[in-house]
Amino acid sequence: MENESSQTTIMVVDDTPANLKLLDDILRRCGYRVLTFPRGNLALKAAAKNPPDLILLDINMPEMNGFEVCERLKADAVLKAVPVLFISALTETADKVRAFNAGGVDYISKPFQFEEVQARVETHLRIRRLRIELERHNRHLEDLVKEKIGEISDSQMATILALSKLAESRDDETGHHIERTRTFCRVLAEELRGNFRYAGSIDDAFVENIYHASPLHDIGKVGIPDSILLKPDKLTPAEFEIMKTHTTIAADTLRLAHEKYHRNAFLNMGIAIARSHHERWDGTGYPDGLEKEDIPLSGRIMALADVYDALRSKRPYKDAFSHNKSCAIITEGSGSHFDPAVIEAFRAIEPEFAGIRERMDDDIS
Repeated sequence: MENESSQTTIMVVDDTPANLKLLDDILRRCGYRVLTFPRGNLALKAAAKNPPDLILLDINMPEMNGFEVCERLKADAVLKAVPVLFISALTETADKVRAFNAGGVDYISKPFQFEEVQARVETHLRIRRLRIELERHNRHLEDLVKEKIGEISDSQMATILALSKLAESRDDETGHHIERTRTFCRVLAEELRGNFRYAGSIDDAFVENIYHASPLHDIGKVGIPDSILLKPDKLTPAEFEIMKTHTTIAADTLRLAHEKYHRNAFLNMGIAIARSHHERWDGTGYPDGLEKEDIPLSGRIMALADVYDALRSKRPYKDAFSHNKSCAIITEGSGSHFDPAVIEAFRAIEPEFAGIRERMDDDIS
């Protein structure tokens, strides 16, 4: 107790010098560090610089009474946790109730007894120490919970990415398409966030979710026959209609999981991306023929990322296009294929797209 009390600071606020001297002597004999103040405003300034562990506070004082001092303390984010014990000659119940309403934790009546002051001070200091320890313990538990949730989330995201790459490996031997498009989506979303039209739609969670959900965009291809998916020639109209269904296959599959986790923002975005990334701004896309802002924002972003990567990639029916040619083709699609705002964001970060493509090229392991 002696070691603990020697590290404990108690502030005494009373306009009567005799009371200050008496309380100072009592508390110092108990081993506490004591600071005395005859005015409330002086005590508030000192407490703001170095918060005490406990305050003994008189009520009837000039300039600012004890009730006002306590209310000021409790309005301060740093000082509100400091326990305040009122010590006053006022004995009316109304005064005591007002003291507690102002934020006091106890009330000692004058004239006071040495043993009573000591007991109440020790009790409230002990409660304060226990509360601080409990808060520390709770923070530790919160950190542990966050760590475990993070581990679970990371493992889930890794599994989803692996399954997405497995699905895409049927028509993309390297699987780098997923890594590139998810990165394109993230940088596009971050750039688009600066557009006042989307300031309320794109936040940190949106950027994080689109990065993790974008690999789901083509998982519906697992339901497309190899004869169509891997066909080196142009698809017939009938075959193309079947190919289009990869959007609804993916969305319907993800919706089954969504029924159990309907508040999961990641799944919501995964469904939106999978179903809508082939929609076009002018309404000529598929599967629903949505147009303009009826198309989910995540789908509009994914559409550009997907097309850019497809243009830059070699396919059986075409050579890979240069960055400049790909940019020209995409820019021409502003207002028809793509959301003009997404095009504007893309043009602002074209060099970043080129750098991502270079770092994640199919020829680089």
